[in-house]
Amino acid sequence: MRIYNTLTQQKEAFKTLEPGKVRMYVCGMTVYDYCHLGHARVLVAFDVVTRYLRHRGYDVHYVRNITDIDDKILRRADENGEVYTDLTDRMIRAMHEDEAKLGVLSPNDEPRATAFIDDIIAMIQKLIAGGHAYAADNGDVYFAVESFPDYGKLSKKKLEDLVAGARVDVQEAKRSPADFALWKAAKPGEVSWQSPWGEGRPGWHIECSAMSTKCLGDTFDIHGGGPDLMFPHHENEIAQSECATGHTFVHTWMHAGAIRVNKEKMSKSLGNFFTIREILEKYPAEVVRYFLVSSHYRSQVDYSEDNLAEAGRTLTKLYHALRGIVPAKEVDVAETDHDRRFAEVMDDDFNTAGAIAVLHAVANDINHYRREGDEEAAKRSAAVLVRLGAVLGLLQQNPEAFFQADTGSELTAQDIEAMIQARADARKAKDFAEADRIRDDLLEKGIILDDSREGTTWRRSQD
Repeated sequence: MRIYNTLTQQKEAFKTLEPGKVRMYVCGMTVYDYCHLGHARVLVAFDVVTRYLRHRGYDVHYVRNITDIDDKILRRADENGEVYTDLTDRMIRAMHEDEAKLGVLSPNDEPRATAFIDDIIAMIQKLIAGGHAYAADNGDVYFAVESFPDYGKLSKKKLEDLVAGARVDVQEAKRSPADFALWKAAKPGEVSWQSPWGEGRPGWHIECSAMSTKCLGDTFDIHGGGPDLMFPHHENEIAQSECATGHTFVHTWMHAGAIRVNKEKMSKSLGNFFTIREILEKYPAEVVRYFLVSSHYRSQVDYSEDNLAEAGRTLTKLYHALRGIVPAKEVDVAETDHDRRFAEVMDDDFNTAGAIAVLHAVANDINHYRREGDEEAAKRSAAVLVRLGAVLGLLQQNPEAFFQADTGSELTAQDIEAMIQARADARKAKDFAEADRIRDDLLEKGIILDDSREGTTWRRSQD
């Protein structure tokens, strides 16, 4: 099994610190607003990583943190006229709702920064004692970047360039422009905690170092996150963690690719910024997940109406293969060539695009066996499709539930069933013009009818 390590910029054979066990930390949300599509990209990517590692037999301890104290949080709470904990609690509930809809499994641990203040303070004290941090005259505590010779090893940035290009706020009391805050002195009326340096709160970077090492140890296997976190956040995590513990912080660094909208970077300033909730109002959650999974986790993903519609159409093909068939029992289905090919592509840095191609090959087998009248072979292949789909978090619904899921249509299931019955009555009375009118009316409203010898079934269009 090989994983692309951002630190070395190459694929490496994956070796765990402990045989059979994986310790993984992923930077989670700063909970001041609803999760957006970029967050969904990271949530789904590392959900697939977790699912596949467990599929391969690893005991995975997955930690994904929550940043629940931050400048943005305090600013938004002040704008809303509410206590900051009310804001963060509400946004955490919304995040859990969004990830559940997308089929994202809960992490083993979900530490909140505010529950680790003592650990954060203890780590800062270690850094000061080791000559890697200093308390400034303004009540802040800063990490001395120049004390860590390897600074820049993840992002490949040179310290001299960072110092030359840095801008220092007049309120800061840094010794060097590249130094960053570990502890921030509280402003009047601002939420704070007592520390050896006075009332204040932690900086963002130190939170993740304290939480990850507390949950997983001084060194762990995988650290992941979004593409925008490599610098400065992850670079700073490495520096402060390795200076505090004296050990290598992380063996493998993984970063998901960026989201673009109509070939432009997604941003609020361009007005092309979408929350998960906004997208799920228009598209079924599994279609959105399929859209994200069908691209390699490191690649850029171009979000567009056309691409979501295409994801809906291709996922529909997989569910069509499963429609009207009861998969064989798992114990009755031995490993197949498709299982082996699936493992081969996923072992190659979690190549989900290749894995999706395997799913479609299995679906083609199902369709072939059904045409040939070999129902038992079709059932065995259906079991393989469901089994492999589960590794990607796909194809776990009853096909009828997928086809008939209501995403805001003006017609309820009862309305549709009544119209299908009216069409059947019209056909029985040989009023084929009326039957065709009902069918066309349903199609115009996004309802597709499928006639067979067993009767008429229906599905909502995924376009």
